[in-house]
Amino acid sequence: MENWKKDARREVVMIDIDALVPQDHLLRKVERVMDYEWLYERLSPYYNHEVGRHGTDPVVLIKMVLIQHLYGIPSLRQTYQRIQDSMAYRWFLGYGLLDNIPHFATVSYAFCKRFPPELATEIFEHILNKALNLRMVDPSVVFIDGTHIKASANKKKFQKEQVKKAAKVYEEQLREEVNAEREKLGKKPIEEDDDDSGQYP
Repeated sequence: MENWKKDARREVVMIDIDALVPQDHLLRKVERVMDYEWLYERLSPYYNHEVGRHGTDPVVLIKMVLIQHLYGIPSLRQTYQRIQDSMAYRWFLGYGLLDNIPHFATVSYAFCKRFPPELATEIFEHILNKALNLRMVDPSVVFIDGTHIKASANKKKFQKEQVKKAAKVYEEQLREEVNAEREKLGKKPIEEDDDDSGQYP
C-alpha cells in the first residue's frame, strides 16, 4: 500500500509570520513606502489618548481599506473575512496569526463618523500621490470607477486631477457600502454632514 502524505494541518511549527510572506509581495512594496509619521500626525486630533480605553490603531483601519482597493474586494465585510485567513494581509496590518482583526464596522465608523469626509479623501490622495511619485503606479492609464482614461504623458496637472477624482471615488464607495449595511439594520444613511452619534453602521 502507498504511503500517503500525512495530515499536517494540526502540526505545531515555530515560525514568525514575516517568514511566510514572499519578499516580492506587493504588500511588502507598499509597506516600504507607507508614510506613518504623516498619517499619525493627521489622525491625532481625532483621538483622545488620555480618556477611555485604547482604540484600534487608526493606521490599521486605513490599511484595511487599502487592502480592499488594492485587491478589488467588493466590500469591507469581505475584506475583514479575507484578512482572517491571509498571512500576507495579517502581516501588512502588523497582526499575528492569533490576533483578532478589527471588525469591519469599526472601519466604517472611523471613516464615516470619526474622520471628516475631506480627511478620508486627503488620506487616499496622499497614498496615491506617494505611489505615483515612487513609480509604483503607471500614470499613463487611469481607471476610475470602471472608466478607462488615457493620460497625457508627464502632465502633473492631469495626474493631480485624476488622483483627486480617484480618492473621491474611494471615499464615496466606502460611504455607499456603509449606508447599505445601515439600511439592512434599519438605520438611516450617513450623509457627509450627518451628526448622528450612533456607534456603528
